[in-house]
Amino acid sequence: MADLTAHHVGITVADLDAATEFYQSVFDCDRLAEFSVDGDAFATGVDIENASAEFVHLDLGSVRLELVAYDPAGDDRSPAALNDAGATHLGVEVDDVDDFYDSLPASVETLSPPQTTATGTKICFLRDPAGTLIEVLNPNADSS
Repeated sequence: MADLTAHHVGITVADLDAATEFYQSVFDCDRLAEFSVDGDAFATGVDIENASAEFVHLDLGSVRLELVAYDPAGDDRSPAALNDAGATHLGVEVDDVDDFYDSLPASVETLSPPQTTATGTKICFLRDPAGTLIEVLNPNADSS
């Protein structure tokens, strides 16, 4: 079997500029790439007739975040709850969840203030402009 290396986590967005601005301002991450893809091979590969897409890749430290806006756009869906089957979220580790939470602009929707779980992990969930769940965590909070 070949060695596996994770390349990116992808999030489909309706407004690429707004999503990029959100992730860059909230997580202070650099833009790695910006590009477009279209053509028959792409449309066939993603199984969307006549698809094209605009992409932005952002550096979230140990993972590349891929934001993608498709044409044609898909249907809007209600934001997932964490206990919905198939619900997905992005996890981002920070040194201090409380400091991160305190630095968030008032416009950022959070599910609750930071909480420490039974495992000693400090967590805080927020939503990006499209409603995607983001877990901000420090798994070593109990040893700080």
